[in-house]
Amino acid sequence: MQINGEKCTPDGRSVMQIIEDMGLKKEMVAVELNEEILPKDEYEKYVPGEEDVVEIVQFMGGGAF
Repeated sequence: MQINGEKCTPDGRSVMQIIEDMGLKKEMVAVELNEEILPKDEYEKYVPGEEDVVEIVQFMGGGAF
């Protein structure tokens, strides 16, 4: 499995557990699974396997100066 470009061994964690372990909040991220957006209601259900590619992107606030 690959998470954000790094190879990992599947360890039975759900996408939600991976997000929490990264110190992120579900409301502030988007997850791409094998080049498709994973719906937020699937985060707790989906456990990535050996061939999965997961990209987790955190939303950043900002503004003009």
